[in-house]
Amino acid sequence: MNPRTRAIVGVVFMSALLLLYFAFVGIRAVALLSSGEAVAISMGVALLILPLIGVWALVRELQFGSRATKLADRLEAEGRLPEEPVATLPSGRPRREDADAAFPRYRAEVEADPESWRAWMRLGIVYDACGDRKRARGAIRHAIEREQAEARAASSQD
Repeated sequence: MNPRTRAIVGVVFMSALLLLYFAFVGIRAVALLSSGEAVAISMGVALLILPLIGVWALVRELQFGSRATKLADRLEAEGRLPEEPVATLPSGRPRREDADAAFPRYRAEVEADPESWRAWMRLGIVYDACGDRKRARGAIRHAIEREQAEARAASSQD
């Protein structure tokens, strides 16, 4: 099984477990709501709200992952993924020092063309290789927004 298939199976499995957990919490919440006691009703309301927030967060993460994967696939099909030679750790993660050395090039690409989703996506991939997940997600989120804006502009011209 290739790494992408393993990742998809893992996401589906964990999402299913999370949804099962939300269902059990919902059942408990309904039981508390029907008890008639003020404290139990308050807890029941809280137990209904928390799974709703969890489902919202799960959907957002799945959408982010799907959109990011599609953009990465497009970059790969175009032959534009970052491909600097980077030494890796035994875990397969790139060595941070090597990834950091590649960073200025991709940052300069974004500064030269801040409207390019490709530049933002490449920067996000390099941030991730550097181990900076927060900035990687931000850059990839920006790439998704730029790509969607580009698609809307192209469809409005048709």
